[in-house]
Amino acid sequence: MSYQKHLKKDKGLAALVKGEPYILKKRKNTAIRLIASIVSQQLSTTVAAIIFKRFMDVYKGKEPSMQTIIDTPFDTLRGIGLSNSKVNYVQNVAQFFLSQKITDKQLYAMEPEDVITLLTQIKGVGRWTVEMLLMFSLGHEDVFALDDLGIQQAMIRLYKIKYTTKKELQAKMLKRSMGWSPYRTYACLHLWHWKDSGAV
Repeated sequence: MSYQKHLKKDKGLAALVKGEPYILKKRKNTAIRLIASIVSQQLSTTVAAIIFKRFMDVYKGKEPSMQTIIDTPFDTLRGIGLSNSKVNYVQNVAQFFLSQKITDKQLYAMEPEDVITLLTQIKGVGRWTVEMLLMFSLGHEDVFALDDLGIQQAMIRLYKIKYTTKKELQAKMLKRSMGWSPYRTYACLHLWHWKDSGAV
């Protein structure tokens, strides 16, 4: 069964799941993808892209090794527009991947929750950041970004969710999302698209 056919069983999603289907891809050099996510935290897409390009320009456009990142002077990374904390987080990622000898192949083979448990050990890497990695770099089809503000706003609007606390909202979101499994990543992609199209 295609993911679209499955998600259309949900009356709310049925109108959103149309057009060409999304295709998830596995991308190489997961550590660099994770660093890109850290760079983009709390920034607009445009600003994040500019700063990540500056990051790559430090290494003449080639994806650096983790050792090269560790050896990069702190002030060099500050100079491209990263905050002190983000420079530390970037170097934390490099140090962790190097010391733990983490490979793309290893991460591809792991269950999503195991990847989250592993990578959130890194200071500066939270659950949401790893969920984005699972979706956009590791190609997992069944990830639900419960803490994502865009997903929350879209679901509140689409399903007219009434709630008084964040805990109650998340419980209702989780309950709804169970019916989307094993294709919750695609549901999130359609919800983001719907929100970004001006529906919310």
